[in-house]
Amino acid sequence: MSFRFLPEEPFSPVRVPTGQSVLIDPTSRSGKSCLEVIEGIARVYCPCEETEGMTLAFLQSGDQLRTDRLCSEGVCVEALTPLCFKNHSEVCDASGFDAVNEWTLQLLRIRHLGNAEHRLQALFALLVTRLGRRCGDWCDLPFRLTHERIGELIGSTRVTSTRLMSRLRSAQLINVPNGEQKLRLAPILVESAPLIAA
Repeated sequence: MSFRFLPEEPFSPVRVPTGQSVLIDPTSRSGKSCLEVIEGIARVYCPCEETEGMTLAFLQSGDQLRTDRLCSEGVCVEALTPLCFKNHSEVCDASGFDAVNEWTLQLLRIRHLGNAEHRLQALFALLVTRLGRRCGDWCDLPFRLTHERIGELIGSTRVTSTRLMSRLRSAQLINVPNGEQKLRLAPILVESAPLIAA
């Protein structure tokens, strides 16, 4: 996988096409700074070999990634939709809310549910609640996740996530429109999830 590197000093907004990743290296940054998402949706993940690209958070417009709280290996920001973000030399949000920490906590809660089916349902409920929207008879998520990524997020194998996704399609609880990069979920799937997504 190839990465783009960002300069240490504040820079004008950066646009990242869907599917590309940017490596945020904490050793090249000084002080408390942050990246702020201007538009789009990003996945924040760990680049360490040991964690195999473990997802830490999803960010959307207005969310910030504090660069003073990164692990020594840094983090990667992957564009799930066309992404635009900017760098601030100082942390902008003094309210104490940290989007990355909140997402990591919610993803950890999901991984501790009893079975893979419940974990998948809770994951979709969280993603739709935070990043999606209700559109008529469906809840739309503006991006897709691979079965391998779903497996990573729910603590299962790709084979298990493929089997679970097939069941949801057969039950008409999920729809993957041809030629579109979105996912549609039946509201009942979201509303009956084992964890209430906040």
